[in-house]
Amino acid sequence: MVVVGTRIDNRLLHGIVATSWAPQSGATRVMVIDDETASSPVLKDAMKLGRPAGMAVSVITAATALANFKHNKYDHQKVFILAKTPNIFLKLRKNGVLFNELILGGTLTYENSVRITNRAYVKKEDIPIYSELAQLGVTIKSMYTTKDNPIDVMAVLKEKGEI
Repeated sequence: MVVVGTRIDNRLLHGIVATSWAPQSGATRVMVIDDETASSPVLKDAMKLGRPAGMAVSVITAATALANFKHNKYDHQKVFILAKTPNIFLKLRKNGVLFNELILGGTLTYENSVRITNRAYVKKEDIPIYSELAQLGVTIKSMYTTKDNPIDVMAVLKEKGEI
């Protein structure tokens, strides 16, 4: 299994991801890791409607994702992973799932957060998670579309005195 893309996005699998991010990554599977979505048949079915052409879609909980990776369920696949929060990616990385880049896409506007771009905010309580990912060798960039100039998330947090 090869992780060909990772993205934090509050909408998870939607148009820009299905038509640009996932296809340009060369993925054969898009994996949505979100406990709430995976636990709701309606949300899960709605998410699968956004399936990019020619790709499998998994909508699973964090626990299922970790178990599936541990048991090599995705061997011989190229996986693009989507989640709403950075803690999912930290759990994956700590459990041996290798990826070197994390894209911060669109997020909600949170109270007590740091504005990275017009579309991306980092909750202050998540800054240690981003810092730990960076210490593990993960480059964290903010880009909404594949054509955007990447913004170095850790540099913005440092510039704003948050780390």
